[in-house]
Amino acid sequence: MTHRFLNQDLIGVPGGRAKLATPALVLDLKAFERNVAAMRDHCARVGLKLRAHAKTHKSVAIARRLIEAGAVGQCCAKIGEAETLADGGIEGLLVTSPVVTAQAFARVAKLNARAADFMIVADSAVAVDGYAAAAGASGKALKVLVDVDIGLHRTGIRPGQDALELAKRIAASPHLTFMGLQGYAGQLQHVAEFSDRRTQSLAALKLLGDTRDMIVAAGVPCPIVSGGGTGTYNIDAEARVFTELQAGSYIFMDKQYCDVKIANGAPMPFETALFVQTTVISANMPGLATTDAGLKSFATEAGSPVIHAGAPEGANYFFFGDEQGGILLGGADKRLNLGATVLCTAPHCDPTVNLYDAYHVVDGDTLVDIWPVDARGRSA
Repeated sequence: MTHRFLNQDLIGVPGGRAKLATPALVLDLKAFERNVAAMRDHCARVGLKLRAHAKTHKSVAIARRLIEAGAVGQCCAKIGEAETLADGGIEGLLVTSPVVTAQAFARVAKLNARAADFMIVADSAVAVDGYAAAAGASGKALKVLVDVDIGLHRTGIRPGQDALELAKRIAASPHLTFMGLQGYAGQLQHVAEFSDRRTQSLAALKLLGDTRDMIVAAGVPCPIVSGGGTGTYNIDAEARVFTELQAGSYIFMDKQYCDVKIANGAPMPFETALFVQTTVISANMPGLATTDAGLKSFATEAGSPVIHAGAPEGANYFFFGDEQGGILLGGADKRLNLGATVLCTAPHCDPTVNLYDAYHVVDGDTLVDIWPVDARGRSA
């Protein structure tokens, strides 16, 4: 039985955007398409391939559109995301987190057997040996990148000799193919000052470039160097280390990335395309309105949502509980009518997306489509 979304009857209805059952995850189609084109054009201009990160969107429909726009594939944070995208016919998948359990090794081998151009990263001998055993049993060689720690300290082996030894271990296995390196300076994506972000990013990427050079000098080809992000997208190419960019949030943007400035104090060339639409459900107190989007409707670790439209200038959104949000309107004489819709920019887009079943794709005031968040909840 085909799944039917709550707002599906509004597709194509003039003014249907304002009639959405809320809270609803809303994607401005034209803004999304402009963001996709802007990153595509940037990568073409600087000579980088793009393997956009699907942990941001978790959607087969979006992955397909990014590949149609020139991306060579999709990055996935977890095996479950990659399995979901592979089910949808998406190729060129790279799992950017290492795995170390027997169950995960078996899933990787099965995914590799059915998905074209599949790759995964490793940062330990345990992962490499597990991949080799699973790939050997499956009968299809597995492509592996070494994940190098360039300062985030979340995953990744130390750059230099340790990374070289792991690359040699992969290259020596008859069941594995060494494809190159991955490095992600996630700790630098939101550094406020561009000059500081650039200096620190180039230093981090030098570690990655030096490691690549060491591996190549040892006689091990290193065709791919993958990494980078939305916050450093225009610095990543300058280092001349990456062959492909893993940026993901640029397609949507959120409060955190909208606060990032690029060279000369200019704003990001990407615009906010993703919103949470909420409805005013109570307004009995002067200067205060209550909406139907609370803690369960937004990722909360990056603060409160930013009001994009639908409330007086200077109004502020706050969490009023699990199910409700509050809007301080900036004066006792100000009010919002019951049923009014308010559009909010998410504090952090990736985990906010994971709270919803679908994107409500809008063009102007019309709901034009609904795209499932296919990999929602696929955290393993």
